[in-house]
Amino acid sequence: MRLLVALTVALGLTAPPVAAAEITVFAAASLKTALDRIAADWQAETGHVVVVSYGGSSGLAKQIEQGAPADLFLSAAVNWMDVLEAGGLIRPDTRRDLLGNTLVLVASGQVAAVRIAPDMDLAGMLAGGKLSMALTGSVPAGQYGKEALETLGLWASVEGSVAQSENVRAALALVALGEAPYGIVYASDAIADDESGDAVSVVGIFPADSHAPILYPVAVIADSPVPEAVAFLAHLSSPGAAAVFTAQGFVVLK
Repeated sequence: MRLLVALTVALGLTAPPVAAAEITVFAAASLKTALDRIAADWQAETGHVVVVSYGGSSGLAKQIEQGAPADLFLSAAVNWMDVLEAGGLIRPDTRRDLLGNTLVLVASGQVAAVRIAPDMDLAGMLAGGKLSMALTGSVPAGQYGKEALETLGLWASVEGSVAQSENVRAALALVALGEAPYGIVYASDAIADDESGDAVSVVGIFPADSHAPILYPVAVIADSPVPEAVAFLAHLSSPGAAAVFTAQGFVVLK
């Protein structure tokens, strides 16, 4: 036996390296800046490849329902994760609320701050322009935004001026490009834009009690054939990942 071991070492007959896995993540568009960095760090550390498909949580959930190949889903709203869990499409034992966020009013360029309250003249502030939002009927950022405006009694006055986009990053882009004077996005999106210049300024924060809590649940897809998806999910709660999420304006949940 000792001779066999010696010959094996001498001939270099060692075990082949473990092949790199490819993990496909479906994630809410608001996570792009933070998640790209976290995925790159984990890939450099482990050698495994992380491919992230970003979009509105509703659209991503529907793609998963239709059989799109994904290993992990990170939603910007609990309800879309609930839909997948009810359909047996996620592993319930892996599900948890990973992050929180804040809803803000942004303006094109550098604009003075305002107090967001029922007496705010948002329609007057638009001055005939558009209020940029994600889809108010399906995308979480748009749903939270509409709920907040309804709670404050402002929705009726601006409903006809709302320009809806397929996801929150697209809504932010309209404001950054000056095509809409104001928009409603997450605080994390505004921070991501700040890194590329002063195209957008945060002018107000919506009261937390004006809309449902903004939560980002995550879970492994039920039929994922990639074991490393669980390892990447665990990495999303690591101190390094938490630091990136925090720096990008998210609230890391324990």
